[in-house]
Amino acid sequence: MEKVLTFDFNNMMSGMVGKDGISAQQIEGVKAKALDAHAKVAEQAGKGWQGWMDLPYNQDKIADDIIDCAKEVRAKFDYFVVLGIGGSALGPSAVFTALKHLRYNDLPKEKRNGPKFYVEDNVDPERMASLLDVIDAEKTMFNVITKSGATSETMSQFLIIYDLLKSKLGHKANRHIIATTDMQKGNLIKIAKKENFKTFYIPDGVGGRFSELCPVGLLPAAVLGIDVKRMLQGARDMDGICKTADISKNPALFAALLMYIAMNNGKNISVMMPYADSLRLVSDWYCQLWAESLGKSADYDGKLVYAGQTPVKSLGVTDQHSQVQLYTEGPFDKVVTFLAVENFRNTVKIPYGFEDVPDVSFLCGSTLNKLINTELDATEYALTKAGRLNFRITLKQVDEYSVGQLLYFFMMQTAYCGAMLNINTYNQPGVEEGKNATYAMFGKKGYEAKKQELDSAPKKDAKYII
Repeated sequence: MEKVLTFDFNNMMSGMVGKDGISAQQIEGVKAKALDAHAKVAEQAGKGWQGWMDLPYNQDKIADDIIDCAKEVRAKFDYFVVLGIGGSALGPSAVFTALKHLRYNDLPKEKRNGPKFYVEDNVDPERMASLLDVIDAEKTMFNVITKSGATSETMSQFLIIYDLLKSKLGHKANRHIIATTDMQKGNLIKIAKKENFKTFYIPDGVGGRFSELCPVGLLPAAVLGIDVKRMLQGARDMDGICKTADISKNPALFAALLMYIAMNNGKNISVMMPYADSLRLVSDWYCQLWAESLGKSADYDGKLVYAGQTPVKSLGVTDQHSQVQLYTEGPFDKVVTFLAVENFRNTVKIPYGFEDVPDVSFLCGSTLNKLINTELDATEYALTKAGRLNFRITLKQVDEYSVGQLLYFFMMQTAYCGAMLNINTYNQPGVEEGKNATYAMFGKKGYEAKKQELDSAPKKDAKYII
């Protein structure tokens, strides 16, 4: 097992940030709750909606089929498009950005060595039109991802694309669709069987935001030439680390404990700030994971708790010139998580020049590598000096193994934190309310009562519209 991830929480502690920090006594006070959360998560591993905890162990065989399919896609198609939303889009996007060339789609074909990659995660009509302007549908494989096949956004995209394919390719249109869905339940599996699509299955007990390590994420990654088995190994090793109930040796459990205390101390915003462009979309993925899992109005006892912490994405050093002013001098309501990279995949030297200009010459002879990590150190110092809670997760390098570890770390932290809050980490009633209202507005059968409820809702007052 390689040690590629370190968790440094010095700047969460009162000894570093002062009175707003966390004390050793506070940690001791919730240690029993953290240990109970660890036991609950371990006991439910692989059961119910914790089926995602089996993914590092049960996807290797499926990965062989995925890799074979990916080789065929890479050989035959110039474009690969994911149709999905939520975890079906955020996970593949995060892994693509983390592990491939940062301007991958702009590379010539011989350097890219794979199809151009697009993730369509919205139903903005201009976006769909723009996609069709830059791809050739006859040279594109589309991966439609939805467990239920009832996701309005994904299925509307699918209807548009499949109609286009049939108009261009006739009976061969089905060769341009791969469905990733439930094995037995839902609409997409019925359509896939009827149309004879190549199909991969989302295992039971795996919700969208926990699905990156199953075919939802593994197929797009493999098409891009990413070593998916190495990703699974990273997740597997992080799971092994998390099996210990010794809090001092379980970074995901300790991170959950600290966030639990911080939330109870009024820190209701979690800022995710990677200092690496490769990890910038990990922030987007994390935002769904943290918000949708922990944002719950009631706990398991039926008590109204309005739990959760608002995730905010940020990027170092870009947002040092925008958001950091607020983080340093604004309300004491945030925890900032820095994501750092020890060894970048490239080294870029800063050449000598204009030595007579002191504000420029001090950079000469250094590297962008040193500059970005020095700016991280400086921002961390400024926040800590101002008494603002922050901690740092450092990856030795960004590769398949470390990304597998990092994603699994955040999933375990979320599971532990949800257990400490005594909430259902895996449901999403707030999301479902919006979905149901949409169905009712479109006149979908079975949603008549919801339509009646909407019709009787208070109407907007014209005097409040200017």
